[in-house]
Amino acid sequence: MTLPMSDPTAWTTAMNNLGMAPLGIAGQPILPDFDPALGMMTGIPPITPMMPGLGIVPPPIPPDMPVVKEIIHCKSCTLFPPNPNLPPPATRERPPGCKTVFVGGLPENGTEQIIVEVFEQCGEIIAIRKSKKNFCHIRFSEEYMVDKALYLSGYRIRLGSSTDKKDTGRLHVDFAQARDDLYEWECKQRMLAREERHRRRMEEERLRPPSPPPVVHYSDHECSIVSEKLKDDSKFSEAVQTLLTWIERGEVNRRSANNFYSMIQSANSHIRRLVNEKAAHEKDMEEAKEKFKQALSGILIQFEQIVAVYHSASKQKAWDHFTKAQRKNISVWCKQAEEIRNIHNDELMGIRREEEMEMSDDEIEETTETKETEESALVSQAEALKEENDSLRWQLDAYRNEVELLKQEQGKAHREDDPNKEQQLKLLQQALQGMQQHLLKVQEEYKRKEAELEKIKDDKLQVEKMLESLKEKENCASRLCASNQESDFPLEKTMNGSPIKSEREALLVGIISTFLHVHPFGASIEYICSYLHRLDNKICTSDVECLMSRLQHTFKQEMTGVGASLEKRWKFCGFEGLKLT
Repeated sequence: MTLPMSDPTAWTTAMNNLGMAPLGIAGQPILPDFDPALGMMTGIPPITPMMPGLGIVPPPIPPDMPVVKEIIHCKSCTLFPPNPNLPPPATRERPPGCKTVFVGGLPENGTEQIIVEVFEQCGEIIAIRKSKKNFCHIRFSEEYMVDKALYLSGYRIRLGSSTDKKDTGRLHVDFAQARDDLYEWECKQRMLAREERHRRRMEEERLRPPSPPPVVHYSDHECSIVSEKLKDDSKFSEAVQTLLTWIERGEVNRRSANNFYSMIQSANSHIRRLVNEKAAHEKDMEEAKEKFKQALSGILIQFEQIVAVYHSASKQKAWDHFTKAQRKNISVWCKQAEEIRNIHNDELMGIRREEEMEMSDDEIEETTETKETEESALVSQAEALKEENDSLRWQLDAYRNEVELLKQEQGKAHREDDPNKEQQLKLLQQALQGMQQHLLKVQEEYKRKEAELEKIKDDKLQVEKMLESLKEKENCASRLCASNQESDFPLEKTMNGSPIKSEREALLVGIISTFLHVHPFGASIEYICSYLHRLDNKICTSDVECLMSRLQHTFKQEMTGVGASLEKRWKFCGFEGLKLT
């Protein structure tokens, strides 16, 4: 038997709580989009019965599954299920946060105690408002208890065993709209909205980047601290940020200009350190590139070996012994290995092309650098003098401005008898004269250095021309000497070659000469070495033969004997070689 239902999950929940078949409960959307009139946020996910605190329940059953209602026995009454063929009782739209139900069709003799006895099985009852007519309102403590109460809609109730009309009735349970339920639901919505706003605010604060620390105001004490930090490499970034903030705030004035100038000069001294660090990092990068290139070339060599294995296996003498599946696998593997090898090879060739391009740029730079290395010292001196000249000029302008300001102040006040101002003016004028003299000296020295630099450039060009002409003459002379030596003095060339390379070889030559002198018909190399082994076991036959072959005017080799007795013998020919040399 099947029972059509408008909300099957509500009915099955009630059955589950009444001890019947285990069915799912309704997942009423407790939190739809908030009402704008309440001034609350939207988008908070709805509370479902699967959330913590509502209990874990089985999933809802499909509506076409048959549901059988049974007779419910209570102490004072009995509930009989409705006809399953009848349609389910109609219900109104569920109000938000509904915890109150309307119960109609009660027996005329039904009391509040009987109502509590029937509906307390659905959950905790907070209040019952019974009318003199045959209906009442029941308020439960939780919303899901309303679904259990709706399950009893349509049941016929009978008090005891009486069949009197006043003792029977047909229950009709429906949602009821109550102000208390709506108020609690709105309070809950506001609480959830507050929690959501708090959660989002905490998330935004967690993701917000931290505020930078406040920069202190300029003072002489803070200036000394920042100056010390500027000299420390680890604290330089913090100190230079403070210096930048002070300059942008407008802390620079006539009194603090010297302090700021010294701090700017300290910041400028870090440029060389940064350039050196950059060079070190570039060197590390080049080493890493070289390691990567070597590793990649090693991988390519192994790929080539693997591909060579595949190609050798594909030759006819080995290919015929494989099965069809094995041949297919070998061909697929070979294709994949060749593709990967080609990709790696292209990558390696790209790296080499980049290196060639960089090398060509470096060669161009080197040609220009070699021309400038000799001049770099003078150029650096000239630049240093130029910077000193500029700084002196700026200080001179500053002193002039101060003198003009003092003159203007003196003219406005008409106080010619003020001794302090006159003394200050005299001191400034003396300093101005000294600065002008120093500036003139620096300018003269700068001009002299420039003249020396030009003279050195001219001398360098002349020296380069002389070097080129000397190189050409030297090449021509070397060619002529080589041709003359080859044609006229072949023997001297061989003698200068010094075939005897050490004192040990000279001793060996003397011993071998003495030995062969007492053997006028010669001796074989084995016989000579056997005699030498008595003197030193470490003497090698090949070394002795090489030494004797180098001395062609001292020893000579002849063939003696006939047929099977043919052998090579060494003879001493030093007396004849002396005449030839």
